[in-house]
Amino acid sequence: MSPTWLAQRERGSAFILHLFIAIALNFGRPIARFIMLGTAWYFLLFSIRPRAASRKYLRKALGRPARFYDVLRHYFAFATVGLDRIYLLNDRVDKFKVEIYGEHHLDALNERGGGCLLLGAHLGSFEILRAVGAAKHRQIGLVMYEENARMVNRIARSINPEVAENVIQLGRFDSMLKVHEKLEQSKWIGILGDRALSLEAQMKVPFLGEEASFPTAPFRLGLMLKRPVILMLGVYRGGNRYDLHFETLFDPATVDRANREGRIREALQQYVERLEHHCRAAPYNWFNFYDFWDGSVHAG
Repeated sequence: MSPTWLAQRERGSAFILHLFIAIALNFGRPIARFIMLGTAWYFLLFSIRPRAASRKYLRKALGRPARFYDVLRHYFAFATVGLDRIYLLNDRVDKFKVEIYGEHHLDALNERGGGCLLLGAHLGSFEILRAVGAAKHRQIGLVMYEENARMVNRIARSINPEVAENVIQLGRFDSMLKVHEKLEQSKWIGILGDRALSLEAQMKVPFLGEEASFPTAPFRLGLMLKRPVILMLGVYRGGNRYDLHFETLFDPATVDRANREGRIREALQQYVERLEHHCRAAPYNWFNFYDFWDGSVHAG
């Protein structure tokens, strides 16, 4: 691919993104959702590998073969959560009904002081957490791999440039320094725990009936920075409804040096068990459109 062609494609993508953001913000969510339904149909018809991956995942989550309609619902949920990111980045959390479960875990941390690591997944919406946190005057940073960081920053800068300042890109020499600084400022730092870099330490854990590899880095980071790790999942419930779930997974203050690896495995297993629970309870929310169980490593 020539540099000129790549530049033209980048400009074209930026134009489409700005156009859709303008439509969403000026014509409302119902019209934007109708457009997203068409987008879901397009990708359903023409994305062969993601469609196969969706069917495999849904068969495991639903406990039965996935029908065509199930895959369409999966794609449309993904498209809707992506659409809602536009409103949430625009601080329009008032458009949504949000139920919060387990908020006492965060209240206990506030009493102790200092920040924490919020461990999420590519399930539902992480942006709903940031928006709710902003409404409560709580800043939330997000640690991401390079490709996802570029995508999120591109969208954020188009809508709310302040959000882009709180995205920390992994793999840079100062990444951990930035994370540490924000934690010292009592900020919450979010990281997604269901994808990994190829060189990251991983463990195989049963997930939806078959072993899959998950990174241990979030828990090792918690140990290194001496900060608790809290499960956070923003589950899309249809319409304009979201549920926010919090659970304490890992507290370095309770970990003996001799039993670190055992506690990391226990915490990872607890994380995967809770992820599996929510995948079964809200199966169309998990947005990893590749074969998660094939042994390959996917960063994002």
